[in-house]
Amino acid sequence: MNTPNLFKKPVVLAVATLLLAAGAATTLLVHAQDNKAPAAAAPRPALTVTVTTPQRATVATAVAANGNVAAWQEAIVGAEANGMRLAEVLVNVGDVVRKGQVLARFDSAMANADLAQSRAAVAEAEANLAEAAANAQRARELQGSGALSAQQVAQLLTAERTAQARLEAVKAAQQVQQLRLQQAQVLAPDSGVISARSATVGAVVPAGMELFRLIRQGRLEWRGEVAATELAQIQRGQTVTLAATGAGAPVTGTVRQVAPTVDAATRNALVYVDLPDTGGRLKAGMFARGEFATGSSTALTLPQSAVLLRDGFSYVFTVGADNRVAQLKVATGRRSGERIEILQGLDDKARVVASGGGFLADGDTVRVVAAAPAAPAAAVKTTASK
Repeated sequence: MNTPNLFKKPVVLAVATLLLAAGAATTLLVHAQDNKAPAAAAPRPALTVTVTTPQRATVATAVAANGNVAAWQEAIVGAEANGMRLAEVLVNVGDVVRKGQVLARFDSAMANADLAQSRAAVAEAEANLAEAAANAQRARELQGSGALSAQQVAQLLTAERTAQARLEAVKAAQQVQQLRLQQAQVLAPDSGVISARSATVGAVVPAGMELFRLIRQGRLEWRGEVAATELAQIQRGQTVTLAATGAGAPVTGTVRQVAPTVDAATRNALVYVDLPDTGGRLKAGMFARGEFATGSSTALTLPQSAVLLRDGFSYVFTVGADNRVAQLKVATGRRSGERIEILQGLDDKARVVASGGGFLADGDTVRVVAAAPAAPAAAVKTTASK
């Protein structure tokens, strides 16, 4: 009757042993996972970056303006003679001419004929004057002898004066014809470049009709529109740097004059800037943007690549001792070239991510590598926008 109980005891012992072994294995597994958890939580660098520090630089300030390139002075060359036929046009648009150079010729056949006729009239008047002078001289000699009456003497003396006046008149007419013949050639009033041509061979043109336009001495100027609030910063002799699309490298000019009035509609004033000879790179009518050098100041600057624009605000990423980045909001000011002025929000000893900040988030860990040696901070020109 006790035999079954004898079989039950070994079974119970075996089950208890298995349970203890399973518990021990579970405990060991949990401890192993706990030991591995810190290693899995170690942060991995998000991005390899280079860092920079803010630099103080001398900032050259400037006033920006837009405007057009125009001729310094444009002379209108017209016909002086009336009713002459244009026989020959010797220049075209773009030609460089010298003062006194022949630009066009009119048919001078009629002018030559008129001049020959006036010369004949002068010769006739001279002969008449010689005869009248001889008669007047005899009258003077015989005036007291009674051979001639007082009336006859007076008539001979008057005839002499009339012949003299007639000679002066025909000589004046001859000069007119000579001048008309000279006007058969259209001459350049000054050296320069032909900017327009309306002369057509065969046309009979009236006096005063425009034939050519000439940019005097080939000189160009830039007429910049400067806001009235910034006019006080513009002075004669200031340097202006111009950039025009298609003109290649920037061109440096000099302020010649500031307009005495301000446009009532735009509140802008014209500033006239003399331009050097650019070899044809700048042309009248081209649009150009200019910057007037107005002074300089010292400012804290960063590369523009280090400053991010997010939601309308400027930010930089600074790198801490643990290589974690912190996003800082900064206030920016003037900018030019590749640098931008930092007004506030950043310590001048901070380590700032030089570029690539757009891929970072606040608190990311980065790996800092050495940057290539950079040139010393040079003078930076900044622009005060209109």
